[in-house]
Amino acid sequence: MITFICYPRCTTCQKAQRWLDENRIPYERRDIKTDNPKFEELAAWHQASGLPLKKFFNTSGTLYQSMDLKNKLPGMREEDMLRLLSTNGMLVKRPLVVGDEFMLVGFKESEWESRLKTK
Repeated sequence: MITFICYPRCTTCQKAQRWLDENRIPYERRDIKTDNPKFEELAAWHQASGLPLKKFFNTSGTLYQSMDLKNKLPGMREEDMLRLLSTNGMLVKRPLVVGDEFMLVGFKESEWESRLKTK
């Protein structure tokens, strides 16, 4: 079973959850705001995703913008970025899907379809 990590008030997360339900894909739901990803989880997910760490940041979020992370991230070490992400779930891009051997960041229907419908 996959873990679907979302912020329930996020419209993209709501759309993604509807997609999972409509496609009868079983999942365990986790609220990113009340159960923030830990440093170790984020490090493992980053490794599994193969994506640049910057892709894990919610760049459209008000917290990201108020902290001026657009200008701060380029000078930060990966470990420091992971520690920062682990302080507040609202900094993390969502939704996230965590499987046994894969990780999806954000809701891209075609990507989800190719990864999740073959399972």
